[in-house]
Amino acid sequence: MATLLLFLLLSQRVNDHTMHHTAEEFARVLDDPGRDAWQKPHEVIMALALKPDEVVADIGAGTGYFSKRFARHAGKVYAVDIAQMLLDKAKQNEPKLEIVLAAPDDPRLPPAGTDTIFICNTLHHIEQRPAYYAKLTQALKAGGRLVILEFHKRQTPVGPPLKERIAQADLVKELTAAGFRKTNEWKMLPTQYFLEFRR
Repeated sequence: MATLLLFLLLSQRVNDHTMHHTAEEFARVLDDPGRDAWQKPHEVIMALALKPDEVVADIGAGTGYFSKRFARHAGKVYAVDIAQMLLDKAKQNEPKLEIVLAAPDDPRLPPAGTDTIFICNTLHHIEQRPAYYAKLTQALKAGGRLVILEFHKRQTPVGPPLKERIAQADLVKELTAAGFRKTNEWKMLPTQYFLEFRR
């Protein structure tokens, strides 16, 4: 979820043409072939070691950059986003995806139905994160995990402005306060931290 797109979705002062144009621009950014060099999607998915019957929710799925890849390894994948136009793109040629139109403050996932909740480059856009974490808790199955990828709070060649980023230590504190504990950390990404949490 890009900052501009989120702002436009939350405001009432935008027409359909402008919204469509903004979503198209954002889709091009998400699907930029150069993203693979720093996002390392294959390495990320291999690290997660998804099971064939696993249920994955990709929050902030956008055009399905990760969701479509998850669908090759997991049993069921929820592609969750607040922009229907981006979800429509994610669904194209990927019938295994179940798209979920979320609210900015609610992922709208079924209760106790997800093994892995995956959030990449999205958490820093979510306001009132403690309340959002409670909704994620409700969506997780017993023993389920929350996986977060966010940009380090330092200058990097790609990523959002520094002031919008969440420092890794601050994120760990937030999730600890929400009843999670860090259970794994992978360090193969050059610009992001990649963490796993469980209840």
